[in-house]
Amino acid sequence: MKKELFIDGVPELLLLRLLAQNEMYGYELVAKIHSISDGAFSFGEGCIYPILHRLVGDRCLSIRKETVSGRPRRYYRLTAKGNKRLSQLEDSWSKVSAGISKFGKDIIHATA
Repeated sequence: MKKELFIDGVPELLLLRLLAQNEMYGYELVAKIHSISDGAFSFGEGCIYPILHRLVGDRCLSIRKETVSGRPRRYYRLTAKGNKRLSQLEDSWSKVSAGISKFGKDIIHATA
C-alpha cells in the first residue's frame, strides 16, 4: 500500500481481526496480512511490532513465549479488552466504509 494512501488504524484493525481467530506470532501476522490482502497491505515489522507492543501494554493482547528451533517466539492472543477494542474499531470502520460508499463512481464521474 502506498504511504499516501495509508490510513491510520488499518494495521491495528487487521491485527485484531486475525488474532480474534487464532494466536499468532509477529512475523506470521505480517505475512498473513500481506497474503490475505493479495499484497494490497504490505506492512513491515517496523509498523506491526510497535502496534503489538502498544496493544500488549493496553492489555488488549496477551503474550505466550515459546522456543522454536532454538529461537524465542512470542505468540499474541486477543484478550477480552482486545475483543472490545476490535468491536469499537469495526464500528468506526463500518461508518467510514458506509460514508465512502455514498460517493459511488456515478456521483464522482458526474461531477468531474
